[in-house]
Parts: sequence; structure tokens; C-alpha cells
Amino acid sequence: MERIAFFDTKPYDRIYFDKLNRDFELVYFESRLRPESVKLAEGCRAVCAFVNDDIGAATVRSLADIGVEMVAMRCAGYNNVALKEAAGKLRVVRVPAYSPYAVAEHAMGMILMLNRKLHKAYIRTRDFNFSLNGLIGFDLHGKTAGVIGTGKIGRTFIDICRGFGMEVIANDPFPAEGSGIDYVSREELFRRSDIISLHCPLTEDTRYIINEQALSLMKPDTLIVNTSRGKLIDSEALLNALNEKRISGAALDVYEEETGLFFEDNSDRIVTDETLSLLVSRPNVLITSHQAFLTREALRSIAETTLQSLGDFFAGRELKYEIRWDKNE
Repeated sequence: MERIAFFDTKPYDRIYFDKLNRDFELVYFESRLRPESVKLAEGCRAVCAFVNDDIGAATVRSLADIGVEMVAMRCAGYNNVALKEAAGKLRVVRVPAYSPYAVAEHAMGMILMLNRKLHKAYIRTRDFNFSLNGLIGFDLHGKTAGVIGTGKIGRTFIDICRGFGMEVIANDPFPAEGSGIDYVSREELFRRSDIISLHCPLTEDTRYIINEQALSLMKPDTLIVNTSRGKLIDSEALLNALNEKRISGAALDVYEEETGLFFEDNSDRIVTDETLSLLVSRPNVLITSHQAFLTREALRSIAETTLQSLGDFFAGRELKYEIRWDKNE
């Protein structure tokens, strides 16, 4: 029975992998995958990693040196994988879609909470403070949602927005044919949108897609939502725009320097990331800890797809969800 080393494992990761696994010995480690922890995978031909693992060139070489042949990413993103270095050394697979509803619904949930100040209302009423002062929001009906990225998650989010009676405009270098989506330039999207939601992968073209220039085009009432990748937003530029009241708020499920912070309990230590600390302190910022994917349906789908890819690899079958440098450069 093949042994698979799982890195950066949390209790919720194990639920469906343990329930659905029939063919492998799964060895779970809390440590993130990085050059220093590669030795934990000795005796394994495959490892399973997550979004904040360091699978750079040094890690890839070390994995190959101890006989690892495959990296299974139990997530959609793979910007933390050195695909060029992996070429010819390791096969890499991912989970391209687990539950678009999970992420899209979380994005809308954050919008509703931030707009209607539900988090503040909850805390107030726990103290029997039933004042409504400072809790004014706005109707979503009739507002314009700008969606960047119209893959499965983006299109699901668009459907939700339309259910609220919102106008939707979108930007994507690969428009969804026959979708009826109104595609516009990024600049027009920034200018017209009341809410901007990011649903695109992190690439060289999308890195800091929300930067000082983009923020300067937005309306002062704009809300920005990011449930995709942290580095889609220049955090310092976002903080400056919030401080100068050039936008009205931000809902962030991801953060560009989240590694080592998100997914962990840091309540008993001082967090020295000043930008994150300032964002957390702002009354018009809502932050969750990369939680958008976390539904039962998504966790089951992640386990099913990952286990299927592992089974295909060891059986010598085609890897349906393989990612390769020569196809993704």
C-alpha cells in the first residue's frame, strides 16, 4: 500500500480523506511543506500539499532526491509550485473545481455582513446594546457588481448578484461564450462598479490587479471583495485608499502575506505584520482566514478528486488534472 504524506494538515482536512480512502496509507503532518520538512516524506512516492506550502525550486529538488514522484495539490491554485523546476522531476496535479458555490456564497455573505454591519450588530446585541446608530447600509438591488474572472466561481457569483437584482459587468481575457455576460475593460469596470469581486487566478497579468492606479478610478462608495488570492491586491495601496476614504470598504478572505498567519491560532502572540494589523483594525474592513472553500460539499469534492488523481498516477493512467510548465508558462 502506497504511503502519501499530507502537509499543512488540519482536523477538517482529514474528515473526508479518512472517510473515502480505501487504497493508501495516509500520513498527516501539521508542518507546512518546505525544504526543511521534506524529510518527513521519506518513503513516500507522493505528497499532498495546500495553498501556503512552499513548493519552490529547492523543495522540488529535495522531494525528487528522496524519491517523491508526485505532488497532489488539494486546492485549485498552484502559484506556489515551481512548475518549471518540477518538469521532468515531479508530476503535479490539482483540484480545479471543488465547489464554486462555496466560494461565491462566501463572497456574497461577506458583502452582506460588511454592508449591513451584521458583525457589529451581533457584538452590540450580545451586550444588550440595541442602538442602530452607525449601522446604515445600502440596497444591493440596482447596484452594479464588477466581477473580475468569469470561471465557474465567477459565473456562480454573477448568478447570485442577479438574484439580488444587481446589474453585472465583468472582465476576463477569456470571455464565456454564450453566457450573456456584459464584458467591459478593467478601467470601465473600476469606474462603474459599486462592488468589485475578484474571482481570477494569480498570474503575472493579475498580480496587484487592484493597485494604486485601479483604486484611483473607483467611486468612493465602492466595496472590494477578494476570495481568490491575496496578491491580487496591493495591500498597502488598499490601506491608503481606505484611510483616505477613496473607497468605502473591503472584504478579504485572503491576504498577500497570509503564509504563517492564516489557518493558525495567533491569538497568544504579537502579529508584527503592520499592514494586516491596520486592516484588521479598520471598521470598514472584514477579514476571514481563507475560509471561503470550507463547506462539507467542497471538502468531499477535494478528497474525491485528489484520491482519484493519486489512484490514476499509481495505476499509470492519464492524469486528468495535471498541471505542467510547458502548458502553463
